[in-house]
Amino acid sequence: MFNSKVFLAEFIGTFALVFIGAGAGIVNAGLVGVALAHGFTLAVFAYAYGHISGTHVNPAVTFALALNGTVKWGQAAFYWIAQFAGAIFAAFVLKLAVESLGGDISAGATVGALTSAQPIYAMVIEALLTFFLVNTILHTAVAGKGGAMAGWAIGATLTFAILAGGPFTGASLNPARTFGPAVFSQPSFTDVYTYVIYFFGPLIGATLAVIVFNFFNETAEEEDDEEVVEVVEMVEEVVVEKKAPAKVRKPAVRKTVKK
Repeated sequence: MFNSKVFLAEFIGTFALVFIGAGAGIVNAGLVGVALAHGFTLAVFAYAYGHISGTHVNPAVTFALALNGTVKWGQAAFYWIAQFAGAIFAAFVLKLAVESLGGDISAGATVGALTSAQPIYAMVIEALLTFFLVNTILHTAVAGKGGAMAGWAIGATLTFAILAGGPFTGASLNPARTFGPAVFSQPSFTDVYTYVIYFFGPLIGATLAVIVFNFFNETAEEEDDEEVVEVVEMVEEVVVEKKAPAKVRKPAVRKTVKK
């Protein structure tokens, strides 16, 4: 059940996502800079480790793939351990670096205007944005429809999600991404809204994405079945039409013998 390569790939990938993404926020890279930092990192690691672990680097994504049957629940547990461990370690390294310069890691936390003012609305936005991200992952990477561009499609989705939702919630879309910095900053991991917004929100969005994905797949399978039936019927008609008419036996000619 435990795969050390998958574990290490998820640990490194999540570490990189949090270290680079949160680091961009700490150095005041701006909304566009933070969005691109997250998007490019996710896209690059999708190509680097996608063949090893699928590059989930996000507990909500792992939850969706377990719900969809792509990974087993037992495997998902190890994914989650690696992801949270990678996020916490990345935040710890950032904390050491920032504090050595007299700074504060709180600038790298996922927080927005709605986080404390309207937590329910914040949860809805996190759910919506996570739906977009998981939807892209399911239809491009899992279904294999994205081909070589799947990684960039996923990274681009995370980028525009942060551009749209960053001012409202910080656009985490990732419980590990939020939890790592929350261990050392505000909003703290002891705050109930950290879980209401940044855990339940992404899990709800991931669940909806799986439901929609399965609906589209069922519809596609039904259409394929109908097409197969139509083709079979057409072939049968052609075969029947091309059958040669049965030969008619001519009546035997009676020979008369002259007496």
